[in-house]
Amino acid sequence: MVIATIAGTAAALSLGAWQLDRADQKKTMQRAIDERGQEAPLATSALPGADQPPQQLLEHRRAVLTGEWDVAHTVYLDNRVMDGHTGFYVVTPLKLAGRHDAILVQRGWGPRNAAQREALPPVATPTGEVRIEGRLAASVSKAYALSRDAETGPIRQNVELAALQAETGLRLLPLVLLQTEPDLATVTATATVTTTGGATPVAPAAEAADGLQRHWPPPAVDIHKHYGYAFQWFALAALILGLYVWFQVLAPYRAGRAARATKVSDEQRDA
Repeated sequence: MVIATIAGTAAALSLGAWQLDRADQKKTMQRAIDERGQEAPLATSALPGADQPPQQLLEHRRAVLTGEWDVAHTVYLDNRVMDGHTGFYVVTPLKLAGRHDAILVQRGWGPRNAAQREALPPVATPTGEVRIEGRLAASVSKAYALSRDAETGPIRQNVELAALQAETGLRLLPLVLLQTEPDLATVTATATVTTTGGATPVAPAAEAADGLQRHWPPPAVDIHKHYGYAFQWFALAALILGLYVWFQVLAPYRAGRAARATKVSDEQRDA
């Protein structure tokens, strides 16, 4: 019993300490992410080529990119939630200016039509060269899917860079841009609203309201869950020690004390 108690307590304490160490590592990662977010935005020319491997140091960096939207290859990611409402994430390739490659841009969130589930939200998309701002990420937002088969059509559950590159023929960068807000001063053409019925020209003022929401959560590494795990392991160590003390020390002591009290009572009654 003593050996089991020592082994169980030591294991629980060790796992608790490991979770605290993981929390410290995540703190370091969070500081690195915050520092990257404070650095000067990257320009179009600073991004790696489509044939280069992903560069993790570029993740979470801000970027200001110029190029033209490839509206024909826009994808609507289904079952995405923003501010408690379900809808689509709109993803459109941006053909980078002065280059022969493109980058996928997660442009924002649009609401779902509850009456017509296949209806696409209207999105005002400028034609011509645009300048957009955003935060670089490793991939487009992913949701749980029952099948990993390649998806087609405008509405999809997920999209993979390699599959979309093969489908569209575009040379896509190994990064994705989460758009924040466009720089309207550099938009040089009128916008079009893309709906299920096609593209409709609209006035340039519509560029300021493309119908999408961009309340992206800040990048985080979930430090607090490790503190919760550490508390559970330390509580388990305390429970093991408490049970040992109760059953091996306090319970026998109380039983012996009760037995002695009963013996004395019997002796007094016999006397």
